[in-house]
Amino acid sequence: MYLGVAARALALAGAPASAQGVASDNDDIGGVVTGPNGPEAGVWVIAETTDLPTRYTKSVVTDDQGRYVIPDLPLGNYQVWVRGYGLVDSPKVRAKPGQTLNHTAVVAPNAAAAAHYYPAIYWYTMMKLPPRRISAAMATFRKASRATSGACA
Repeated sequence: MYLGVAARALALAGAPASAQGVASDNDDIGGVVTGPNGPEAGVWVIAETTDLPTRYTKSVVTDDQGRYVIPDLPLGNYQVWVRGYGLVDSPKVRAKPGQTLNHTAVVAPNAAAAAHYYPAIYWYTMMKLPPRRISAAMATFRKASRATSGACA
């Protein structure tokens, strides 16, 4: 399985961005993402299905030529779309493993639309605060929580 993924990645490395034949097999979905200025590098391509006992989602990031392969997908009907910084989610397209699916990235019309997909809390969760400040903040939070809930200290 891993050798197959590595072989596909090597095949992608030498192919031109305009190639419709992204290296994939019958349990993959692959293609190229383009935008107004050509290939879109570093955007997420997300595949999601509810055909399995639980919802299944798998995502990958495009290479510098906009190419992607979502490997080793279980059989099912997938909704596939593109998401990235400065973009709004592209329309969800229905696909099955084994298909080649090219996408057009949708540029956000303004900063507010782009922020809808990455609100402030998203960026906050990615911050790495020093442990001491976290401990002090948690102590303050606990004190405030006890004071408002009537719990004893």
